[in-house]
Parts: sequence; structure tokens; C-alpha cells
Amino acid sequence: MPFWWMPIAFLGALGVAAVATPIVGRLAVAIGAVDRPNDRKVSRRSNMPLWGGLAIALGFFVGLGGAMLLLATDLGIESHLEATLVGGTLVLAIGAIDDRWGLGAGTKLVVQIVAAGVAIGAGFEINHITDPVTLTTWHFPTWLIWLVTGAWIVVVTNAINLIDGIDGLCTGVSAIIACTLGVIAWHAGQLPGVVMSVVLVGALLGFLPWNFPPARIFVGDTGAYFIGYTLALLALEGYQRVTLITFIVPLLALAVPLLDVALSVIRRIRRKESFMRPDDNHIHHRMLSEYQGSHRQAALSLYFLTACFCIIAVSFTRLQGYAAIIFMAVVVVLTLRILWNLGFFDLGEDGRGRAGTPQAATEADGSAPGAAPGHAAPGEGESR
Repeated sequence: MPFWWMPIAFLGALGVAAVATPIVGRLAVAIGAVDRPNDRKVSRRSNMPLWGGLAIALGFFVGLGGAMLLLATDLGIESHLEATLVGGTLVLAIGAIDDRWGLGAGTKLVVQIVAAGVAIGAGFEINHITDPVTLTTWHFPTWLIWLVTGAWIVVVTNAINLIDGIDGLCTGVSAIIACTLGVIAWHAGQLPGVVMSVVLVGALLGFLPWNFPPARIFVGDTGAYFIGYTLALLALEGYQRVTLITFIVPLLALAVPLLDVALSVIRRIRRKESFMRPDDNHIHHRMLSEYQGSHRQAALSLYFLTACFCIIAVSFTRLQGYAAIIFMAVVVVLTLRILWNLGFFDLGEDGRGRAGTPQAATEADGSAPGAAPGHAAPGEGESR
């Protein structure tokens, strides 16, 4: 199979996203899809345009369409790529509406479930799990495939939304994850995953210069949902033929956003609070506190952390048997130690932990006065 399509699709997605971003920004301001800071958000800048996700999606769709044309002679990828277009458009639309007019968590969740159903119907599925020692594979019944795969897509979609809390974080972290999942898909022989990865990384990098601290436009729920949904499907592409602990590899690649979700749930359970209660102890809040409100330093640190997990994920695909179990145990112990050192398990008497109030730190940092808006996952509400 020729690989000359890769740079063409990548540069096409990058160029379209880069050119479309300022246009989308002006459109968002004209229509009123702008950020409105409040006491629960990190951002202190009003009228910052949302809808940056439209530029990312446009770059992705153009790059994907170009790749499909260039690979017209290759069969077996059309249904997956078409499902990505349909499902991605659904979550993109619901995010755009939410950014402008606001929607309830239930409505957004229903649309995400429908989009997940579109993907599962096209063949995206988690249908087995493999014992890493004996390599025995257990296949799931149909109902469990739909349940587990649907939950995966919805959780990852909202996990990316949760980390969209400071300038450039969602875009940069997602680009690193997409690149890693593309490598995993390449090793697994999954052409659709490689195509999706190439164009998604291109679209994200085309948008990043406008979003890197200090940002001039935010991805909004529009972009966070779209990126999360696409990454969820991309992870499933690499999953399908990885014969180790098949569920662990994409989990490692997506460790940073998924850890944020898990810790958010743990905090609410320990405090006996509603899962819809706003929360300001997410990973980006902690990092802002560590770096005295510097968005640039916080984002770069989380880029590095994400890259470390992604390197581990790629390495993990080469391990088998007890070596995989031991390696995974070491990763878990070290991760818990890092989280403990950063104070993620120290809630303090007031239930807020050591992070304090990130807004105060942000306001004290004149070099990086803004952050992405407090987008909300279904069931949580605006948490940042």
C-alpha cells in the first residue's frame, strides 16, 4: 500500500483548520457563542470565542475526505470512516448548540449515546478480552458488546471535555494521544485508525497556534465532544487486533483524561456529593496551582505526562505473559505515587484539597490571563 497519501491528508487537514480558525472565531463572536466567565470557571476573559471545534472538525473532515479519495482502491474502510463522519457531526452539532444556547446534561447524553450507536452499528466494538498469560480470549455476547462499547465512547468523549480547562490543554493532549493511537493502529494493521489519526493530528496542530497560551479562541464543548468522540473510535481501531490485554493499551494512551474522570468520581463519593456538583480539583486545576497560575507551564507539564503514558502504551503492545502483568503493576504503583505527591488524594477538611482556588492563582499571573471555559460533561455541570 502506498503511503504518499499521508503527508497530503495531514497537510490538508492542518491547512484547512489553520485558515478556518480565525473565520470561525469571528463567526462565534457575531452569533454570541462566546465564553462567559463565572466564579466556577478558570477563565477570566469575557467574549472569548468558542466554536473552535468547528475549525478542527472542518480540517478533519476535509482531510478524511481527501484520504478516502486517495485510497479509493482500498476496500474495507468506508463504513468506519463514514460512521466517524456521521457520529462526529452529531456530537459536534450538540456541542455547538450547547456553546451558544446551553443544553441540559440529559439532552447531551442522549445524543452521545445515539452517536455511539452509529459507531457500534458500523463495526466499532469491544468484543473480547484476552488473558495476558495463557492468551485465552473470551468473546462478549452482543448485548455486552453494545453496553461496554457504548460506555467507552461516552466516557472518553466526556473525559476529553473535562480536561478542557486551560489554554491549549485539550488540543495538545489530544494531538499526542491521537498520534499514539495511530501508531498502535498501524501496528495492529488497522488502516481506518491510521487514516483517522493522521488527519486528526493535522487538524489539531492547525488549530493549536490559535489555542496555545494565551489562547485567542477556545475549542468549546463543540470541539471537546468532537475530539473525545473521535479519539474513542480511534482507540477502538487499535484495540481490535492487539492480542495482549486488549483493553489496557488504549486505557494507557488515554490515561490523563481517564484518570481525571476517575478521580472526579472518587472525590464525589468520598464527600458524598452529587455527581452533578461543580468541582475545581481537576488535574489542570492542580497543575495551575503548582505553577502559580501559569497556563503555559501547566499545559506543557500535562503534555509531558501524557507523552509518558503514551510511550508506555506503545511499549505495552510488545509485552506478553507475566512481563506484561509486572510492567502494568509498576505503572500503576508509580502513577498512584505521582498522584499522591501532587495531592490528588488529599481532600483536606474543606474537601478541596491543596489545589486551593485556581482562579486566584490565574488572576495573579499576568502572562497568561485566560483559560478555556468550564465545559461540562453530562451529569457533572460546569465544573471549572
